[in-house]
Amino acid sequence: MADNSEGYREGSLQAPIRHPVNWKDPSFHDEAALNHELERVFDICHGCRRCVSLCNAFPTLFDLVDESKTMEVDGVAKGDYIKVVDHCYLCDLCYQTKCPYVPPHPWNVDFPHLMLRAKAVKHRQGKSSFRDKLLTSTDLVGNLAGIPVVSGVVNAMNRNGVARKVMEATLGVHHDAVIPEYHSDTLRKRMGRRPAAEIKAEPTANTRGRIAVFATCYGNRCAPDSTEDLVKIFEHNGVPVTLTGREQCCGMPKMELGDLEAVERAKNVNIPELARLVDAGFDLTAPIPSCVLMFKQELPLLFPDEVLVQKVGRAFYDPFEYLMLRHKAGKLRTDFRNRLGKISYHVPCHQRVQKIGLKTRDVLQLVPDTTFDIIERCSGHDGTYAVKVEYHDISMKICRPVVDKVKAAQADHYVSDCPMAGDQIQNGLRDASHTESPFSLLRHAYGI
Repeated sequence: MADNSEGYREGSLQAPIRHPVNWKDPSFHDEAALNHELERVFDICHGCRRCVSLCNAFPTLFDLVDESKTMEVDGVAKGDYIKVVDHCYLCDLCYQTKCPYVPPHPWNVDFPHLMLRAKAVKHRQGKSSFRDKLLTSTDLVGNLAGIPVVSGVVNAMNRNGVARKVMEATLGVHHDAVIPEYHSDTLRKRMGRRPAAEIKAEPTANTRGRIAVFATCYGNRCAPDSTEDLVKIFEHNGVPVTLTGREQCCGMPKMELGDLEAVERAKNVNIPELARLVDAGFDLTAPIPSCVLMFKQELPLLFPDEVLVQKVGRAFYDPFEYLMLRHKAGKLRTDFRNRLGKISYHVPCHQRVQKIGLKTRDVLQLVPDTTFDIIERCSGHDGTYAVKVEYHDISMKICRPVVDKVKAAQADHYVSDCPMAGDQIQNGLRDASHTESPFSLLRHAYGI
């Protein structure tokens, strides 16, 4: 590696920046060019190794290097590079919290987006498995599993040990992984039955006082109760709520697969509707951190020249980020009826990398006699990674420090903003306890 001490000092002292992902350039999918960049970045990572504790991608890389004949990256077979790529679930923590060589450093290391490029090349070459395509087709699976009667059968099978063994043998879904329940009484159906709340919007300096909820495939079909709690919280605080008129999956699962064409198709459905709501005077939010991140960061980087994508990204808020902005403007109710006690709070990766701080804690801490044990470590779930037979045990190993901290805290509640991370923690605890939603806790504190 070339000596560039002046560039090193200059790059290290500036705030990190993110370059757009130029995925429509033909060179993006050129395998030889990709392998050249992978070798360059892997060599930098090998010489640093700060990220070894974040996920299994880095230990996999370092083992390949250490077990090679040269004990350097040039001794690793290029065909083995994909072993590193397959362990990356694009949590973005290496870029945001560990790597000292991110842009504007002259070495220009963006490990997550390089892994995205490698996933895209793999997918373009037709190497994505049927299982992986199915697991990331959340709308298709949800629409089928959410049919009345069918949802009951699907949920019963997911709880049946024999059926899960069959699923593992045929589909490669680990028998011990948590699979979410599907509800035929979706959030959209519930909202359709509710009369519109008569609330007059009260804007503040940073919010317009009206919010549109992008329900998400998960929030609509798998977690309608907690998403409805969020709607109730907004309305209790004088914020009129609407749902998007139409929506598809935000595209995060397909992005993690490397299917960027599918991401674009979903974008083409979601962005015009969300932009319409912004033009109508609404702020935007979603109950799942990954979906918020997709609209805030990933889509603007994938489609940097699309004005509507940028408009939607600027209008998107994490739910508790939004509530805290309302509180700072004196618009959040604090007449809580119920105490919460001690909360063991897991901060999911896709919320941490939004760089908004611990807004969930800040809001819940307004409830009197509420204390926190904060856990800022990855749960290892990532939506699909933890359910795959070849990765489930690794995901539980990644989650073990989180589980240990929850056990040690002996809190009254344990929560995560990501419901899938919460399920992963519950799966690791192996006791009679249940993860809870921060939305549900706040609604309970209000007594509504």
